[in-house]
Amino acid sequence: MDYTQRINQCLDKVLSNQGSLTEAMRYSVLCGGKRFRPILIYTVADTFGANLDQVDSSACAVELIHAYSLIHDDLPAMDDDDIRHNQPACHKRFGEAQAILTGDGLQALAFEVLASDNQLSAVVRIDMLQALTQAAFEMAEGQSIDLGVVSKIIDVNTLKDMHQKKTGALLSCAVKMGALISDCNAKDSQALMHFAKNIGLAYQIQDDVLDVLTPEEVLGKKQNSDAEKNKPTYPALLGLEASKVEYENLYRQARNNLQALSVDTEKLQALTQKLQSRRF
Repeated sequence: MDYTQRINQCLDKVLSNQGSLTEAMRYSVLCGGKRFRPILIYTVADTFGANLDQVDSSACAVELIHAYSLIHDDLPAMDDDDIRHNQPACHKRFGEAQAILTGDGLQALAFEVLASDNQLSAVVRIDMLQALTQAAFEMAEGQSIDLGVVSKIIDVNTLKDMHQKKTGALLSCAVKMGALISDCNAKDSQALMHFAKNIGLAYQIQDDVLDVLTPEEVLGKKQNSDAEKNKPTYPALLGLEASKVEYENLYRQARNNLQALSVDTEKLQALTQKLQSRRF
């Protein structure tokens, strides 16, 4: 079973009975998506020889947090997007109030799934819950910064800080979770954190570029939505070509970070290449 199939089965199971929110939660989570964050956890843990049965809860948790963030980001008070994964956004299908509650429910469920996993030691669970809590807060902070700079002129450093919080925090958390499950040494953990930071920023800059260049039916959401909302992006600040060079350099640095690991990095190298080419 590949990682995508595994995480989809796990998500289907945890979302099977969530009361009156079941339909909206399943609609928003099981509709598709790249599953890159849970795949990242599985790949890191697998690289260090961890038992994948111990990875399922963290993989579900990080994807549930990601799904909740997308639901709330799409709301009219936030990014105001009507399409997500080539289907009506949660608030368009179920109404704004239910979309807010669906996101709230997914966030709570993420922590419940992780906290109740008895296959993990209490120490590891606490460390992972702390990592997920910090990432969820930074993600919200990044969105707050994003909303605050609409129609404003900002510098690249401010944009970089925003992206590292809004997008990079959850990606870094996924890498850290894989490392915590694997109990890898300090040197390997440090190399993984550098790797995560680079792919997190690269991923968002690449998203900014794809928002300009990719048709809506391929992108899964409205094209040029950032420009229409007058949001600062790397292409807006640096231009398309310079932005491409920037994220390609970051992916290159990420692959170099992996070379410092004490284990075979073939799976992580392959994942990084898939991410850069967006073959998910």
